[in-house]
Amino acid sequence: MIYQLTEEYIELYKLIKLLDLVDSGAEAKIIVADAHVIRNGEIEMRKRAKIRAGDKLVIGDVTIEVQ
Repeated sequence: MIYQLTEEYIELYKLIKLLDLVDSGAEAKIIVADAHVIRNGEIEMRKRAKIRAGDKLVIGDVTIEVQ
């Protein structure tokens, strides 16, 4: 899956919610807190991490490339 940024960055939990991977922002925050997000090969546990163009995220069986 490819996500095209329209701003300089997007916060991680907002991106997860925007892509409809969860039903609510609260669920998105739980997924991040429970270490289910891999960002550029490393576990990302900051729900407000600034996701920028070039980042690659893996959440479960979904891979997201940010452009």
